[in-house]
Amino acid sequence: MSSIPPKSARSVACPACGKPSLFAPANPWRPFCSERCRLTDLGAWANEDYKIPAKEEDEGDAGEKPGSGPEGV
Repeated sequence: MSSIPPKSARSVACPACGKPSLFAPANPWRPFCSERCRLTDLGAWANEDYKIPAKEEDEGDAGEKPGSGPEGV
């Protein structure tokens, strides 16, 4: 295997550390630059460090759908 990346390969910033990373099949950790960065990111997911913010609901609307109450029957 050649150490020269193919012309179609791109260099992207590693999501974990920001260093340049080869985004091609030759990089087994893509889009990360190393196994360490890949495992660091996996650990963050496992620890639930990444979260999607949820909408806050009004207290009166919690768990109710329109038309599901007695007046919607």
